[in-house]
Amino acid sequence: MLGTSLDVSMLTIVVVGAVVGGFVTGLAGFGTALVASGLWFHALPATMVPPLVAMSSVAAQIVGLMTVRKAFDWSRASPYLVGGTIGVPLGIVALAAASPIVLRTSVGAFLIVYAVYQLLRRRNHKIASWGGKSADSVIGVAGGFLGGFAGLSGPLPLIWLQLRGGKPDSQRAIYQPFNLIVLTFASFGMAVTGQVTVPTLWISFLCLPATLAGAWIGARVYVGVSAQTFHRVVVFLLLTSGGILLGQALTR
Repeated sequence: MLGTSLDVSMLTIVVVGAVVGGFVTGLAGFGTALVASGLWFHALPATMVPPLVAMSSVAAQIVGLMTVRKAFDWSRASPYLVGGTIGVPLGIVALAAASPIVLRTSVGAFLIVYAVYQLLRRRNHKIASWGGKSADSVIGVAGGFLGGFAGLSGPLPLIWLQLRGGKPDSQRAIYQPFNLIVLTFASFGMAVTGQVTVPTLWISFLCLPATLAGAWIGARVYVGVSAQTFHRVVVFLLLTSGGILLGQALTR
């Protein structure tokens, strides 16, 4: 099994990636792929990383979701969740017919522009309830599509909810279950298509305790941070994510 063939240094990198990825997701509600992929691509075969990211993200999302469970509002979340379940298979179908490079470049550039704008802006610009649930459903479909096409389910709903306004708990109580559903669908799709191999399952079981521990610590830290600090963390992660996406596109 691959889990036993890795040397101590590689196993350490894998576990550290699981801890850090879980921590960021517990803190911000997303980001496992952002911080863990680089470490895992260094230590593991490239084909193992996407399913490992998806499965680890699901575990971390469950822990983080428990932190904001009291803020969950089905009536607000349902348009996003229904839209996401529609968008995921559309993205998977599109992936078979198109290269994700153009999409990654476009999304990466958009995330950088948005994050820089958020860092430099002097006033908050909110759209409140503009567009209603119909607009929320469209964002859900688009987020699910990006999740199925390129594993990018989180940024679009998160940005939309920031524009809607509200407390961090109320925002997380929507985009975190959204990410959980999309990632669960993605994991299932990878299993059906044979990407979840036995060695991948062994590594995921190895990472599970570390991911859960990291997510629990991140969730505890989230409880103690201010809304302003949380917003800055999220914007920084979006900026970093955009830079990574552009870097991946430009180096291929």
